[in-house]
Amino acid sequence: MREFTAGDLTRSTGDLFEAATIAPVAITKHRKPRYVVMSMECYKSLTQGVSRQTALSVADMPDDLGALWDKGVKDHFDGR
Repeated sequence: MREFTAGDLTRSTGDLFEAATIAPVAITKHRKPRYVVMSMECYKSLTQGVSRQTALSVADMPDDLGALWDKGVKDHFDGR
């Protein structure tokens, strides 16, 4: 999660809002995450149970990632 300091709220408001349109953003105070800024769409999906996740077929993944997937599955079932 991307982080902005409380001071960035006034200095870099545009950057903060741009980042929040993509994913929730943490606002830090004294170097600790204190608040979250997110798009209304993201907030509604969290509060109304609407998921932004998309299901994809394993067959559609790139070959190199598919090879890693196959190895991980084999290792799992071989007890590694």
